[in-house]
Amino acid sequence: MHKPKAEIYILFSFILLKLILVFVFRNPVYELHRDEFLHLDQGGHLAPGYLSVPPVTSLFAWLIRLLGNGEIWVRLIPAFIGCGTLIFSWLIVGELKGNLYAKFLVALAVMCSAIQRLDMLFQPNAFDIFSWTALFYFLICYFNYEKPKYLYLAAVCVAVGFLNKYSILFLIMGLVPALLITPQRKIFANKHLYLAVLLALVIISPNIIWQFQNHFPVVHHMNELAERQLVNVSRLDFMKSQLLFVICDVLIILGAIVAFIFYRPFRPYRWIGLTYVFTIGLFLYFKAKSYYSVGLYPVLLAVGSAYIAAVFTKRWMRIALPVFIVLLYLPAIPLTFPLYSPQKMVSKKERFAPFGILRWEDGKNHDLPQDFADMQGWKELAGIVDSMYTAIPDKANTIILTDNYGQAGAINYYTKVKGLQAVSFNADYINWFKLDAPIHHVILIKDTGDRDPERKREKIFFDRVEVVGMIRNNLAREYETKVFLLDGPKIDVNRLLKEEIVWRKQDMAE
Repeated sequence: MHKPKAEIYILFSFILLKLILVFVFRNPVYELHRDEFLHLDQGGHLAPGYLSVPPVTSLFAWLIRLLGNGEIWVRLIPAFIGCGTLIFSWLIVGELKGNLYAKFLVALAVMCSAIQRLDMLFQPNAFDIFSWTALFYFLICYFNYEKPKYLYLAAVCVAVGFLNKYSILFLIMGLVPALLITPQRKIFANKHLYLAVLLALVIISPNIIWQFQNHFPVVHHMNELAERQLVNVSRLDFMKSQLLFVICDVLIILGAIVAFIFYRPFRPYRWIGLTYVFTIGLFLYFKAKSYYSVGLYPVLLAVGSAYIAAVFTKRWMRIALPVFIVLLYLPAIPLTFPLYSPQKMVSKKERFAPFGILRWEDGKNHDLPQDFADMQGWKELAGIVDSMYTAIPDKANTIILTDNYGQAGAINYYTKVKGLQAVSFNADYINWFKLDAPIHHVILIKDTGDRDPERKREKIFFDRVEVVGMIRNNLAREYETKVFLLDGPKIDVNRLLKEEIVWRKQDMAE
């Protein structure tokens, strides 16, 4: 077979396999993830910025809506983005003068890492990894050929990556010192670098302007994240996770380390290894979530694959390494993916606990991984709300108010009632209230941990406060979340809601 044609066939086979595994590795009992609902709803409210994330994911959500808003597209869009990561990893190996075996190896390594897991959820993570990998590719091309066009392409990657997830700034902060202490520092004497930076600033300017106009809600979001989630992050657990992300590819990662230190042909690429060190150092200092770093691994896997293919030429070695990777990966599949039913996961939780996957953002171990618990109970909630909403005659005077964005988004996605829309004071839903018509009925959804379970606060304002339903799935993170019906308002509900919205926004601006 002609070599270029063989490359295309092998690459296409990996892409096809990646797309198939998105469905094979997911038990159909699981619903969409809490975070996915927010991003999907953002697709119906396009804007240059949002309270919790930049706008790129909303564009993909808009595309999903255009395609019919089916779960198949919610699954496939991040998988397609992940295919882009695989392609750029393949191309990086080519720039490192790696042969077909090296390209095969990096494709397999990317598939058998945490990247495959993150590419299965409709979140900014898949595109984050893609943009980091593309940035490394264009920088490698620039240093290989010294053509200015690669600087501009790298700038576009940074800008679009920034508009997807602000964490790419950590990569830039790690990249700059890595370049300064290597011969590649000469890039800072190139005027095209600064023109490329200017291009990136122009691309991201709509989001910066939006942040300024809205009093930089990203700062409030980061403070809230630090107080509620990052405070429970252990630096030791962060480093353990780095190993687990690429545990099946550990020999390839070791190959990359050896190549950076000892392999003369790869000396010009030491800045890549140093970028990893500096960026991980920043993540450790700021106690970032462990998966923020996953975008660093495709380029390391590419370096390791190219090195191994160049040094280990014996046939048995070339066969043994892929077999070793796959054999390590197979038992990791049920640990990483929602393959088993929730009940089966619970029955095997003693097996899973040592790997840390049962640890939630509250720092405690639970029966299921947090992501898996976040994929249950949503249809049940939407069904309760649908039945209640349908029974109310004057729907135009009814509002569905939830405690968090997951509840609001799940109701909006899984509802079977046309025109039904839930809102919340949480996340971007605070900007999507429709208060033109007077509110006579409130369907209120409250978390199980709510401090006012008897709704004493609402009983002051309404003649009737009644529990009409509750999530019964005890493995759902939203277990025992209650649905209340509030009828007979004694006050102007619209005015009360508007005052609450103003107060919440002022709190975010401080």
